[in-house]
Amino acid sequence: MGNAQVSTPFFTEDHNAFRAVLRDFVQKEITPHAHEWDEAGEFPRELYKKAGALELFGDGFSAEYGGHGQRDALMRMVIMEELSRSGSGGVVAGMLSNYIGLPMVEKYGTDAIKAQVLPPCMAGEHIAALAITEPGGGSDVARLTTKAVRDGDHYVVNGSKTFITSGMRADWFTTAVRTGGDGPSGISMLVIPGDVDGLSRTKLDKMGWLASDTATLYFDDARVPVGNLLGEENAGFNYIVNNFNPERIDLATQSVTFARVCYEEALAWARERHTFGKRLADHQVIRHKLVEMDRRINACTAWLELLSWRLNQGDDPVVEISEAKVDATLTFEFCAREAAQILGGASYLRGSVVERLYREVRVQAIGGGSEEIMRDLASRQLGF
Repeated sequence: MGNAQVSTPFFTEDHNAFRAVLRDFVQKEITPHAHEWDEAGEFPRELYKKAGALELFGDGFSAEYGGHGQRDALMRMVIMEELSRSGSGGVVAGMLSNYIGLPMVEKYGTDAIKAQVLPPCMAGEHIAALAITEPGGGSDVARLTTKAVRDGDHYVVNGSKTFITSGMRADWFTTAVRTGGDGPSGISMLVIPGDVDGLSRTKLDKMGWLASDTATLYFDDARVPVGNLLGEENAGFNYIVNNFNPERIDLATQSVTFARVCYEEALAWARERHTFGKRLADHQVIRHKLVEMDRRINACTAWLELLSWRLNQGDDPVVEISEAKVDATLTFEFCAREAAQILGGASYLRGSVVERLYREVRVQAIGGGSEEIMRDLASRQLGF
C-alpha cells in the first residue's frame, strides 16, 4: 500500500483500468504544466473538455445525462487520488467543482433542469460550482442571508457568496438562498445560470490553490426561474448537510495523496542528495522521518478505502468520515513539513512541488469543514 499503484482487494478491474487511464492523462496533461498554471493563476478551460472525454465527471450521475450511473465511492477515490498525484491542489479544486456543485441537481432537480445542466457539465463544456458560504456566516450555514423572493414565475435573488471555487468561470451555481424565516428551516437551493442579469463576480487572491479561480459573487435583483428550484422550498438545509459527506471524503483522499506526493519528493531527494560524505537517506534521522511519513499515509489510506467500501454497501459513516478528514489533513500537514525539512532550502523555492503543496495545507484543513468543526460534528454524533 506504500504506492498508489498497488491494488487492494477493494478495487475491481474496472477501477484499476480507469486508474491507469487517469494516471496517463495526469502525467501528460497536468503535471508538466502545474507550476506554469500556478504562476498564471488559472489553467486552460480546454482541460475540462479533455477530462470530459474520459468521463472524469460522471461518477454518481445518470447515464442518460452522460454520467456513469450509480455512485461508486471507490471509483471516486480513484479519481481523487490520480488527479491529486499532479501535486496541484488548484487544478484538482477547479477541475472537480462539478462534484460539489452538481450532486443536488442530480438528486433534487426536475427533469428539465437536469437535462439543461448535466450533459454539458459531464462533457466538460460547462462548469458547475456550489455557492453556499457567505461573508458574514462562514461555516454557519443556518445564518445565511442571501434572499430569494418569489415574484410570479421567478425568484428575485439578492445577496452575496464568497470563497466560491470556480466562481469566475462557472456556468451554473447551485446556490443556497433564504426563501423563508430565520434559521435552517427557511433555506432553499436554486440553480442560478452564470449569465443571469444581476450577477457580478470578483476574483479572490489566495495563499494556495493558485491555479483555481475563487470568487465572491454578488446578486443584485437576479431573476431566476422558479423551475430552477431544487426539491422543495425551505428544505434546502438538509440537502446541504447531506452533500457535505461526499465532499469531505473527497478532500480527505486529496489530502493523503498530496501527503504521498510530498513523501515521494522527499524520498527521491534523500536518495540523491549527499551530505557529510553519504546520502541523505543514510542518516538515521532522515530514514525515520521517511518511515513516519509512509506509516501515517498508509494508515490513513487504508481507513479511507474501508470507508469508501462501506459507502458502497449503503452505510453512512458520518463520524468516521469527519474523523478521517481530520486525520488526512493532519497527515498532509506533517508530511509537507517533513518533506520541507528534508529538502531544506530547495523546498522554499517557487516551482518546487513541496513548496506549492505546503501552501495548500491550510485550505485542505479548512475547506469542507475545518478540523474543529469536524471534531465537534463527530462528538455530537457520538452523543458527548
